[in-house]
Amino acid sequence: MSSSRSTTPAAPAGAGASPAESGKPLIVLTQRTVWLIFGALMASMFLSSLDQSIVGTAMPTIVGELHGVEHQGWVITAYILAIAIVMPLYGKFGDLWGRRWPFLVAIGLFTIASAGAGFAQTFPELVAWRAVQGLGGGGLMILSQAIIADIVPAKDRGKYMGPMGALFGIAAVIGPLLGGWFTEGPGWRWAFWINVPIGIAAFLVAWVTLKLPSHRSGRKIDVAGIFFMVVGTSGIVLLTSWESLTTSAGYDWSDPMLLGLVAATLASIALFVVVENRAEEPLLPLHLFKNRTFTIATLIGLVLGMGMFSALAFLPTFLQMSTGAGVTESGFLMLPMMVGVMITAIGSGFAITKTGRYKVYPVVGLAITTAGIVWLTNITGDMSMVLFGAMIFVMGAGMGLVMQTIVLAVQNSVDPHEIGTATSANNFFREIGAAVGTALFSTIFTTRLTANLAEVIPGGAATGGGDAASLTPAAVQALPEPIKTGVIEGFTDALAPAFWYLVPLVVVGFVLSLFLKEVALSNEAGMVARGEALADPRGALVEGVEDVAGGPEGDPDARVRDAVGPDGARVPGDGDAPGAPARQDAPVN
Repeated sequence: MSSSRSTTPAAPAGAGASPAESGKPLIVLTQRTVWLIFGALMASMFLSSLDQSIVGTAMPTIVGELHGVEHQGWVITAYILAIAIVMPLYGKFGDLWGRRWPFLVAIGLFTIASAGAGFAQTFPELVAWRAVQGLGGGGLMILSQAIIADIVPAKDRGKYMGPMGALFGIAAVIGPLLGGWFTEGPGWRWAFWINVPIGIAAFLVAWVTLKLPSHRSGRKIDVAGIFFMVVGTSGIVLLTSWESLTTSAGYDWSDPMLLGLVAATLASIALFVVVENRAEEPLLPLHLFKNRTFTIATLIGLVLGMGMFSALAFLPTFLQMSTGAGVTESGFLMLPMMVGVMITAIGSGFAITKTGRYKVYPVVGLAITTAGIVWLTNITGDMSMVLFGAMIFVMGAGMGLVMQTIVLAVQNSVDPHEIGTATSANNFFREIGAAVGTALFSTIFTTRLTANLAEVIPGGAATGGGDAASLTPAAVQALPEPIKTGVIEGFTDALAPAFWYLVPLVVVGFVLSLFLKEVALSNEAGMVARGEALADPRGALVEGVEDVAGGPEGDPDARVRDAVGPDGARVPGDGDAPGAPARQDAPVN
């Protein structure tokens, strides 16, 4: 049995007693319960993902009205920074104390902050409320993925995680459309206020359906690790956002403030590693990186964040510059990419559930993504939108095969007691990759664009100075010929070659995926493996067991197929053959 991996390892010392050990009624994961919880998670994830796209459309109007044009980068940076900081916290605290209350807190923070942002009267107020939104939004993303791992076995999880990944694509399309409509209609404040009724509904649904177990932990909180993680993460995000947060033209490496930020960031990262090696209950256990599947999947997430989010950040602007499309129209033109994501994310999820194999999808997905980015190096200002749609459809199809699959691989490869920590770590490195990659891509693109504009418009008089950062789509369309065509071509000539810098990144991800070790998918949900719940595959009522959605069940005729012994391990039930041993997972390949 040494080659098998039990799905019910003993809880770490001090991690708190499971319901089975404490005498509390166990939860039965009926199909009805799983779908009710899944509905609550989908509503909450939609809330978070919608906010990331709806604000962008209204941004020019918002910062203009609140007199914050020069510092508008803070509206985005505050949100990203808050999300990145709290991801590891929600993951760790959920593992230690249970995920019900952190999830409700995340929904509450996000909803209250949305109302506050809508009522903001000054730019600093808006930035502060956006930060609070991020504190909630980070929890919604991480805990949703972790809770699915708690209630659904890995072998069945693909058909749930596929739609969750596709939901981001739907929100990315609906967001800009709603943002544009609110800005032109009832006002930009509704881009925030729309979250309030959705948030209240999501909170009420989660309160009723999300009755997950909570428990105490005797472990000390890793205060030092949290401190150095916050400082290091803040430094990375601020450094990558430096150009949009300051009035300087770029990175002036003689600036004492910039040099001090670099030094503080590097020192914090080094001290974080030292602290985590000594902590009793580390925020990010470094032993996870000894797990080959976790390490490779996390590196793929980092590379995907650096490459893909960089490309996505500039494509809508390209459409507006080259075609004269409005912000809302450019959202429609991005629809093929979202369709590609949805088709492959959902399709691969069901295929994984049916076959139990997942390694092939990141491999094929990263190959397709690489081909899509290479194809994007051929974009031109006068190209057919049908051809452009085909290009981004291919890229989206590749992304859909990778994003949720690597999360599944991570969750399936770690101890069930560390599902939240591992999930948050994977997402954390993807967010950091996105911040760093977007900053590098932006620098490459802006440098080339400034040089191209200087050739088209000597002195920049026709654009009010020729500054690439101040060149708007409306200003481009108002330019006389041949200057207008020259500016569009200059923009395209700067963007298209810049995609070549992303190709090596995605190729690295592809090579890494070839070494991804495929671990047999577990047939027990995380809560079952930890002795916090019983699986009920037949949907029958279980005597003496607490139903998540309905309270204690008392059907005297119900028979328990699987039971949990005093030590939290599974023991044979009346559905097993006499003398059958406790079930083990399939061997690791």
